[in-house]
Amino acid sequence: MGDLIEFFFENFRKSVTSQVNHNFPVDTENFLTKKIDILDRVMDTNKDDGDISILGNPVQNKKKSWSELRGVVCEFRRRLSGVSDGSVPDAITFRSMPDGRTRIYFLGTPSNGWETTLLYVDIGISDTSNSCKLNWQPVIEANFQSVSSANRLSREEQLLWERKRLTTWGITSYEIHLESGKLVFPAASSLYQCLDTGFTPGPLFPSELRISTPGAKLCPQICPWDGALVAYTCSGDLYVSHLITGSSVRLTYSRKGGKSLSEDPLTAGTPSYVMQEEFTRYIGYWWQPKSTDGIYRIVYEEVDESDVKIFCFPSSSLNSGEVDEFRFPRAGASNAKSNLKMVQFRFSDALQIVDIEILELQYPLHTMFPWMEYLVRVGWTPDAQYVWVQLLDRKQQRIELVLISVDNFCEPPPNIYNSDNNYTPSASSVQVIYSEQSTVWINVNDLLYFLPSDDSKKIKFLWGSEETKYMHLYLITSSIAGLNNDIEEPLDRMDSIYLQPRVISKIAITTGEWQVLGRKLWVDEINQIVYFTGLREGPLEQHAYAVSLKRPLEIRLLTRPGHSYNSLYFNKLCNIMVAVYSSINTLPTCQVFKISQTDWTVDSIILSSVGYLLEPAISDTEHLAPSIYAHKISSGDTIYSMVFKPHNFRPGIKYPTILQVYGGPEVQLVSNTFKGMRHLRMHMLASQGYCVVLIDSRGSHYRGLVFESHIKRRMGTVELSDQVEVLKLLADKLGYIDLNRVALHGWSYGGYLSLMGLIQYPEIFKLAIAGAPVTCWNLYDTGYTERYMDLPQNNYNGYVNSSVLTYVNKFPDEENRLLIIHGQMDENVHFFHTSELINALVKTGKPYHLQVYPTERHSLRSLGATRHYETTLLSFLQNHL
Repeated sequence: MGDLIEFFFENFRKSVTSQVNHNFPVDTENFLTKKIDILDRVMDTNKDDGDISILGNPVQNKKKSWSELRGVVCEFRRRLSGVSDGSVPDAITFRSMPDGRTRIYFLGTPSNGWETTLLYVDIGISDTSNSCKLNWQPVIEANFQSVSSANRLSREEQLLWERKRLTTWGITSYEIHLESGKLVFPAASSLYQCLDTGFTPGPLFPSELRISTPGAKLCPQICPWDGALVAYTCSGDLYVSHLITGSSVRLTYSRKGGKSLSEDPLTAGTPSYVMQEEFTRYIGYWWQPKSTDGIYRIVYEEVDESDVKIFCFPSSSLNSGEVDEFRFPRAGASNAKSNLKMVQFRFSDALQIVDIEILELQYPLHTMFPWMEYLVRVGWTPDAQYVWVQLLDRKQQRIELVLISVDNFCEPPPNIYNSDNNYTPSASSVQVIYSEQSTVWINVNDLLYFLPSDDSKKIKFLWGSEETKYMHLYLITSSIAGLNNDIEEPLDRMDSIYLQPRVISKIAITTGEWQVLGRKLWVDEINQIVYFTGLREGPLEQHAYAVSLKRPLEIRLLTRPGHSYNSLYFNKLCNIMVAVYSSINTLPTCQVFKISQTDWTVDSIILSSVGYLLEPAISDTEHLAPSIYAHKISSGDTIYSMVFKPHNFRPGIKYPTILQVYGGPEVQLVSNTFKGMRHLRMHMLASQGYCVVLIDSRGSHYRGLVFESHIKRRMGTVELSDQVEVLKLLADKLGYIDLNRVALHGWSYGGYLSLMGLIQYPEIFKLAIAGAPVTCWNLYDTGYTERYMDLPQNNYNGYVNSSVLTYVNKFPDEENRLLIIHGQMDENVHFFHTSELINALVKTGKPYHLQVYPTERHSLRSLGATRHYETTLLSFLQNHL
């Protein structure tokens, strides 16, 4: 027991002295002012006979009261919050300073605060390899934080935080103009700015942009070639402000100011719910990267939700009886429609914005591409001559990459939408440069990078594809000979001539039965080296790799096996890298490297440590860290699991077990990573004498498209058979899992599988605790559900068989086996899922327990709700498992 105590004491000491903690969940107390007292109480607690766990008391014969369990939750959070999350620098940006320094900006929590703020460190030209901690410096005055957080989050901010899964207070994003040092960030519904010259002593106090327009100002973007201009969205339209004169102008008028949502279906610059939630695109407008004619141009997405059904939810307002309206397309129903437009303007001599024009495509996207359903990605080519778009069909099995020249945007002529008019578009200014189809589904990614080309009739780009059933990189060259010439083709010839890709060459850069991760690419264009993250060493660890465009398929591992590098950042020249890595035995570390090479080959790449933004904390954690196991199941697949031993473990005893389940696509639970607060509840349960098990069944993330596609058209089936098979294998192998006392617990998709598990395997699972569960896939959104289940009209039996409501009569008749938990304001998995289930349970006379949180959304964010939920969880398990 002594080494475990020493491990926690040491890490608490480090968190006190270094204060590198950030990313605290919204529901975490301000423990920073109490850390020294916590250290003393932790050590005092463990001066007893050593039989008390440092993370809580072991399970005793005497049941704890509600108050005692609540005390366990509160004390556990106080003691573990600093150690478990560790402060990991985030949102890292690199800026080259005039004197040769490189300034690294990042979000973090300083030693004298508890909110996330903007910080920096400087790296000098002559800095050599070392293992020292780099000193964090604040960009912003500490007392600004209380100002920015004084106001309650607006509804728009709450919903954006939900879509982005943000879990911090304070500054959560920022924009920087690298040349000038202009910084802009949103906070408390407003925008703030400051100027970092790089030589101003002391932190800066930001000034608020004085914008009279009501509503939250969100998603700011500084003009890439003019740091004095920032665009942003507000109340469904696009605005721009001049940061020097202070003038602000509304650029678009998509919103008409109707009293209800039904009267105002258009928005400009803001993606639809499905695009944000299911395709992780949160921006709906894009500045032209440079201009040669002095005209400022922004391409933006106009979203029309006229056909999307409106639902009402309890309002976040304190005024009782109010409701919020929210558009949500259920599976099989109409989606929002998207089209691209452009707004352009100039500046007068008095620095006033003038000559604002709204331009449209000669033909809307859905006219040129009638199969298109989703506008998933948009951007500009580096030369600023073309807008590129990625279009996806409704079944998500066809994706096309399309170039649109600037001259395709024009003032709409009269009667453009009249099919009888004689207007002919300049077809040559639209060109499909790549097309891909899948018999499974397309996993949209961010692996697109346009390369320089010395031939104006060709375009080269890197592209990520799962055509081999594993995500890999390809170097593609396509012809764009038809763009920007005088050829004009009628619309009926466009499909055969210009809307078919003319691929000249396609070269695989990576290959093998492993995944390139779809987040980002970094390219050293001088040396023609591509840097990326992938899983070549195995699905449990993410690593950094390099491959040369001159010698494809020869891949160099850059990072150290034994850790997982879950966040990587490179500067533009690819000569500095920041890596965040950890393992199940080590806390997160954030290290800065310089990259050098002696020639163009990847073998010559040398990584030299410059120092640490977050120092390593390596200790023997065998008493605390979970163990990972691999199992070959009856299907022939290898399945990975993770087991948290009870903290009061003694050989020869069988322990009640919690199977913590997710089981759905896009998520990996088991990896060689320290997961901080995401594993807080696992440790809390283990501290109370429970064994906790996590299993990544078929259908989960990072194992290739075939592994993932086992759930295709039949969700809720194969996942559970894998979970049960592996659970039994673990019980045989470990000897301390009590198969007569197993509870199933999960949230969202995990809540869905918790319900299905109690239905399908009532003899295995004694209890089910289902949080925010999907109960019928017909009620969930289009983008997610149809990707995996097809449209309801195409897979009627699959939807019926995958619905919890189909099997309500199979729920156990015994009391105290089912607990359902749901936030009433949940705009993701609507509370209607739970109410439909309850109605069915009542009709069939089945017993259940229900815990509702009236003011919570899909994630429980308030401290009170989280504490209550965890206390409810412990109480239900203690009393009934």
